[in-house]
Amino acid sequence: MNVAELLRGVATLSWVAAFVIIALAVVRATRGTALRGASTIVIAVIVAALVLTSVSAGLVFIQPEERGIVISAIEPGGYREQALPPGLHWIVPFAESVVRYPISRQTYTMSIAPTEGQISGDDSVFSRTADGQEVLIDASVIFAIDPDKIIQVHIAWQDRYANDFVRPLARGIIRDEAAQYGVEEIVTSQRLELITGIIERMTQRLADNGLLLEEFVLRNITFSPEYAASVEQKQIAEQRAQEAALTVEQRRQEAEQARQVAQGQADAQVIAAQGRAESRLIEAEAEAEALGLIADAIRENPAIITYEYIQRLAPGIQVMLVPNDNPFLLPLPGLEAPSTGTTQTP
Repeated sequence: MNVAELLRGVATLSWVAAFVIIALAVVRATRGTALRGASTIVIAVIVAALVLTSVSAGLVFIQPEERGIVISAIEPGGYREQALPPGLHWIVPFAESVVRYPISRQTYTMSIAPTEGQISGDDSVFSRTADGQEVLIDASVIFAIDPDKIIQVHIAWQDRYANDFVRPLARGIIRDEAAQYGVEEIVTSQRLELITGIIERMTQRLADNGLLLEEFVLRNITFSPEYAASVEQKQIAEQRAQEAALTVEQRRQEAEQARQVAQGQADAQVIAAQGRAESRLIEAEAEAEALGLIADAIRENPAIITYEYIQRLAPGIQVMLVPNDNPFLLPLPGLEAPSTGTTQTP
């Protein structure tokens, strides 16, 4: 509680005390017993009440978030040219009064929701886009009174600046800016550009009338039922197209995977066949080389054939017959003509 309010309270109590004393004196007088010094007490209390009332009427305390405009009956223009800053001030009692204005941020909301805006019911901004579509725009304007131009605001608008100036100005600018874009641009690529255009125009217009734009909020954009239905159908079609494309891509990947598996199997078979062919070639080359070595050995020592022949005979043979002209070994068939005579050897 500030000093001015305290003095007003004391002045009010003084007037109450004066009336109580007067009433008590009247009651005592009707009963034939006068109240001693009642008139003096009443006069003193009334004088004190008048003094306190005058002093309290001249003291004004301005809060930090306020500015005060002094309406004066003794000033030539009817008001003081300087607004009262925060703090305790003195004005001429009963000849001057103070009108308080907030300089803190204020919000004016226009919404399609019945309970969200300053006006009950649907207060969204109706606009028609460049391509003829109807849209409903929800928006909030956050603004403040310029402390240096508060007297200008009072003269031009008094306390009607929010409803009679901010609201119609914001609605008109939003309609004008929205009409420059197509409906799809407003909700996609050009949304930020739309907001920027609204802020630039509104900032200048508010400043010309003593107000400061703190922030503009584009809350929501609602389409007409027909356009909303078409957008929904379009989204469904796009979603189905994406699903079909995803299915095609999945099938393509599966086919590619099968092709790669088949290619891998074919490559493995080719590699195995090449390995077998190379193995056979190496074996053939080894056999040819071995035969060449054997042929060379036979040419150098023909008895090797007879030796190998004997080595390959069964180990269980105890007796064998040989020609009589060859007392020890049996020559290979076809190398010499056999004789008729035989010799038995152990």
